[in-house]
Amino acid sequence: MGNFILESTLMSRSAPLEGVAEAGAGLASVPLEQFLSGLPAGVRRVYDAGADAAAPLPVRWVEPSELEDPTPYLLEHEVVLTAGLPFVGDGGAPDAVDRYVQRLTRVNVSALVFGLHPYFDEVPEALVEACRRHRLTLVEAPADVPFAALGLEFARLLEAENVRVMRRMAEGNRHLMRAVLAPRPEADLLEALMRTVPGWALVVGANRRTRARAVAAKSRVGVPEQAVLDDVLQGLFAGRGPRVETRPPEPAGSGWIAAHPLRGARDETLGALVLGAERPLDAAEQSVVGTAISLLEALLRQRTEGALAPSQLATGLLLRSAEERAIERREVVELAAQSASAPSGSRLRVVQGFRADGRAEPAPVDRGRSSRPTARHDRAGAILQWRRIFDTKLVELTDFGFTAITRLGVETPVVNEVEALGWRLAVSDPVEVGELPETHRRLAVLRARAMEAGRTLRASGDPVSVPALLGRQAGGLLFEHAFGPLRELEPDRAAALLDVLEAWLEAHGGWDATAKATGLHRNSVRRQIAQVADLTGRDLNDAGARAELLIALRYRPSSLVIETRG
Repeated sequence: MGNFILESTLMSRSAPLEGVAEAGAGLASVPLEQFLSGLPAGVRRVYDAGADAAAPLPVRWVEPSELEDPTPYLLEHEVVLTAGLPFVGDGGAPDAVDRYVQRLTRVNVSALVFGLHPYFDEVPEALVEACRRHRLTLVEAPADVPFAALGLEFARLLEAENVRVMRRMAEGNRHLMRAVLAPRPEADLLEALMRTVPGWALVVGANRRTRARAVAAKSRVGVPEQAVLDDVLQGLFAGRGPRVETRPPEPAGSGWIAAHPLRGARDETLGALVLGAERPLDAAEQSVVGTAISLLEALLRQRTEGALAPSQLATGLLLRSAEERAIERREVVELAAQSASAPSGSRLRVVQGFRADGRAEPAPVDRGRSSRPTARHDRAGAILQWRRIFDTKLVELTDFGFTAITRLGVETPVVNEVEALGWRLAVSDPVEVGELPETHRRLAVLRARAMEAGRTLRASGDPVSVPALLGRQAGGLLFEHAFGPLRELEPDRAAALLDVLEAWLEAHGGWDATAKATGLHRNSVRRQIAQVADLTGRDLNDAGARAELLIALRYRPSSLVIETRG
């Protein structure tokens, strides 16, 4: 029987998408059972290994070969056609036949078709036994059925499969295009994706928090534990450029996991699309996933890299609106929420950032060329950087650094990223949109304290008090103003007077209570309090003067503190 060589134009042998499945997975295929069932009359199955197979076998190519070892020229899941030349002479020995079949199974050949004549009138028994032993489907083709007929049947089925794949791709892409125009584009896009890809999907932001999720209605795999996701995302966010982070099926039932980066115009990672499926994706599913990635990147870029001037203008108006009631109008509240990537009616935070070294200049921009942040004095790049980190369009560069309005909680990963760039933050509590101007003004006090302390501070962890609001520098000036004349005394004498004064103020001017607290006679207490009043020139009968002196004592320098009292 003459060999039939299929035209290479019938099917592409291009490599699959990287990281999604094994070699060859990106090629279109036909189910083996469908291929065998459609073969001409007279073709029979000598041994069918597919009856006990865990999953249906695909056929990606039909390859005629009379080589003793054709495996170097085979892809996975091909059907090999032979007229029996490899089994003529010594090649027909049981050991040689067994080695031949074993080589085919090692490269995952789906079936072996043995053509009768001109070399054999029947299938050699040694070949039948070897196929049974290695579980390789064996098919007999009579002399009146040329290999060309088998090739044409495969080409017909493959063409039909390609049409079906194209229809799936077109339908999947149409659903995605509709979803991206919906009010909740990310969530709706994932729902549309799950119509094509059976499994689950997550969109994760640059802060590695889930922004949207979807699970297919008939999915047999679920979203894995957070530790598994964190491991996948850590590898993904550590890389650069086009890449896919994959994990094989887990015992917990999460199936195959593939994480794709969502990249900005400067190749920075804006987020990730994480997918889970019970099997590697086929060609149509891979194509739809590629479209979803492009649409998600467009959404994230639009959110973080849109026009910069309106962003700064809107931020300034929200924080310093002269018409206080204007900011409470419904349309303003809605636009503010949209600009901060937040649901309607969300409470927002104000964040003020300043350089840890005290310099006032544009933010350092992480250009993504190395694993460590790098600095560039670029105002546009600075705004885009803070937009990405705080997931908001509402960013304004200021004389002290920047201000952002965000829906985020500004948790530890965000703070760590900002501080790695050499910046510190003052973070407000979440407030209504109408409260943003007043929150911005109050946050300036917290920012001053954060700059003095050299660390990030939050309003929620900062109790409101006079000493807290003053800070060390202002408190020190207050002490010098109140107790400067005591510097003329010996340090020990001045410290002793301050101890008595502090005890007397804390006892609300009680002489006996002060005497007991200091171990002095009450007359001694009276004399020393009178001396302090004389030196400071303060009327200690005045409640305001007492309060000011008590606050000033909170900032007493260490040189005027007696280590061991009484």
